[in-house]
Amino acid sequence: MGRWEPNARGRLMQAAMELYVEHGYSQTTVAEIAKRAGLTERTFFRHFADKREVLFWGAGELQDLMVSAIAEAPASARPIDAIGAALDAAGTMFQGRLEGSRRRQSIVSANPELRERELIKLATLASAMAEALRGRGVPEPAASLAAEAGIAVFRVAFERWIEQRGEEREVADVLRESLAELRALVAGD
Repeated sequence: MGRWEPNARGRLMQAAMELYVEHGYSQTTVAEIAKRAGLTERTFFRHFADKREVLFWGAGELQDLMVSAIAEAPASARPIDAIGAALDAAGTMFQGRLEGSRRRQSIVSANPELRERELIKLATLASAMAEALRGRGVPEPAASLAAEAGIAVFRVAFERWIEQRGEEREVADVLRESLAELRALVAGD
């Protein structure tokens, strides 16, 4: 093995996903992931804290993207419109990633430990979004309610997106449609 290998993170992620699908998440070790990727365990731990993080490494990027979209929404935007901007931003992150998202979600759904981790990541995201809304001057409980509603829309839309068959629309479209459905529900339509 050479001292430096290009795209180590990507290779580790691909190897981990393959092994999680082939053998199951619980039965896969970091050593097996590193070996499949042609790298060392030490290299694995330079990129990921543990084997769970292979599935959640993009959470920080997603949070930064959504929080920035809230902060950059027009000053006149209502809280739900700022949340809509955050959902639009999230849609860009997942564009063209349907199959990978399906595979990841099947692994997470099959493991209680990973489902719990996903809920924690979503709760952290909701808190960050609420904080961004408060930074825009949105008072409580409106900031927290809007952020939690945004996370609910994100979860429902994401699930609808990965379960779709046939047409296979982009997640951004499903996110917008789900937010519109929430707005209609709240408005009493």
